[in-house]
Amino acid sequence: MATEPLSPMEYRFLGRSGLKVSAISLGGWLTYGGHVQDEQTFACLETAYNHGVNFFDTAEGYGGGSSEVVMGRAVRELGWNRCDVVISTKINFGGGNSAHKSRAQNTIGLSRKHVVEGMRASLDRMGLEYVDLVYAHRPDRQTPMEEVVRAFNHVIERGWAFYWGTSEWSAEEIADAWRVADKLGLIGPLMEQPQYNMLSREKVEKEFHALYARHGLGLTTFSPLKLGILTGKYNNATIPEDSRFGEANKNADPFITGFREKFGNDKEMKEQLATTQKIGVIAEELGVPQAQLAIAWILKNKNISSVITGASRPEQVIQNIGALQVVDKLTPEIMKRIEEALGNAPTHEPERFGAPPESLGIQRS
Repeated sequence: MATEPLSPMEYRFLGRSGLKVSAISLGGWLTYGGHVQDEQTFACLETAYNHGVNFFDTAEGYGGGSSEVVMGRAVRELGWNRCDVVISTKINFGGGNSAHKSRAQNTIGLSRKHVVEGMRASLDRMGLEYVDLVYAHRPDRQTPMEEVVRAFNHVIERGWAFYWGTSEWSAEEIADAWRVADKLGLIGPLMEQPQYNMLSREKVEKEFHALYARHGLGLTTFSPLKLGILTGKYNNATIPEDSRFGEANKNADPFITGFREKFGNDKEMKEQLATTQKIGVIAEELGVPQAQLAIAWILKNKNISSVITGASRPEQVIQNIGALQVVDKLTPEIMKRIEEALGNAPTHEPERFGAPPESLGIQRS
């Protein structure tokens, strides 16, 4: 728990739109509507809201739709003014919408049928008239791009969402969506939701570099702590019993149990733990929690509109927001030390792009 008042929340434009989202946001993946009880979920959401968070993220596939249910209840039962918050959901993995699994062929994917029906089902679960943002939750390479673009434009035209974007799409797929949208005189994807953290950088810092200026792409990134690895709690190569991935989590889903099986046995993960130990030394010298340092490092990239964080306790919400106070501590000298510790900066290809490193989209303040 923070022992001093938090800095005022920072708000950033979402890409080239006029919509402002909190630099720190709160998402419901693997938590809300899942292994975190509703009372604790509401406490986290209320804490975030009271400290300036205005952007809350969910998806039709989170908890089979239960995460959306909880999010909608929060808006109503916590007395939030709908105009004061930005709510997002994602469409693709809606198999739970079907009454019979054997007939769920059209309740997944990005066909016009599922985008429209999935959007309406999401709004019903949340009890809302609209969401602010809707994402195409992973690409659907079996559905023509024209159909996908037309479907999300239909959602916007009906007033069910204000903006549409993508999640975990490639730069080529996003650019293709824009080519189709421009050809048809329609709205292209405003935002992308990729994984981005100290250990996963290639897509945001290299692959997307041309999209920021060309299409005004905004990023709402997830997994800032790489499933908790960047918090430093695994630095001694053991899993704490009371953590999300600990054995105490008896109701763990396959994703969590898979992490436990991989932990300590995977070469890449061992290398990541060695790296986080180096970052931990820098955090200790700065006198800040390692988790806050990891989030503050992301915030230094001005192409990031919002960092989507997760929390199962109000104390974690406050600690995540506290990363805003660490950003100014990341001087050029500290950033250089972090880069040396990470050793994973995306490589530049001057013979192809003929431009300085800044063109990679790494706008560090």
